Amino acid sequence: MSVHLQRDIEKLKRRLLVLSTEVEEDVRLAIRALAERDEALARKVMAREEQTNAMEVDVEEDCLKILALHQPVAGDLRYVITALKINRDLERIGDLADHIAERALALFALPPLDIPFRIDEMGAKVQATLKKAMDAFVSLNAAAAHEVCNADGEINAIKKAIFQQVRDAAMEAPRLFDSLMQIMHIARHLERIADHATNICEDLIYMVDGRIVRHTPEVASQSVQKP
Repeated sequence: MSVHLQRDIEKLKRRLLVLSTEVEEDVRLAIRALAERDEALARKVMAREEQTNAMEVDVEEDCLKILALHQPVAGDLRYVITALKINRDLERIGDLADHIAERALALFALPPLDIPFRIDEMGAKVQATLKKAMDAFVSLNAAAAHEVCNADGEINAIKKAIFQQVRDAAMEAPRLFDSLMQIMHIARHLERIADHATNICEDLIYMVDGRIVRHTPEVASQSVQKP
């Protein structure tokens, strides 16, 4: 590896790490705002989106610069390709944190729901999943990445349970429809954050082992379709 290529890859690693830290914080704040019915905190999450988007553009430009100027091969090429893909997943996670904050604000404007939805439990599991995914990425721990991929079904099961609760409540109390729809959307956003965390781990496995595990029985996960 040339000195210039090494320098640019190290710069890319630092920027990607900073972005991942910011996105983790976005998700944490959005979930906290929802749990505490904190309107100011929800608006803070929404205000952070522009900064996250700018950081995502910087990382993409770094990747393209390395590809154009250095034409990396083997492990270096895998790293840059993986960084491009993880960068996109992180940007989408930031967007989803913003969407949760928006839905929380809409929910705050409606009468409180006296229903024990599992949103708090789901939010905690999603935060833990995202943290484990990013820790695996920082340490290049493929074994931990496999664990994240194979645990995706638990969060999906909670989302399905919440959806069933929403359907049952809508049948019994149609007047709560607007509030229930916000709960359903929040659960969907949380699930998609976990899906993107799974994508990050699948890409990490490719970067470390050089193997594409998406859509294989080895990893019990599904690739998320990015809008």
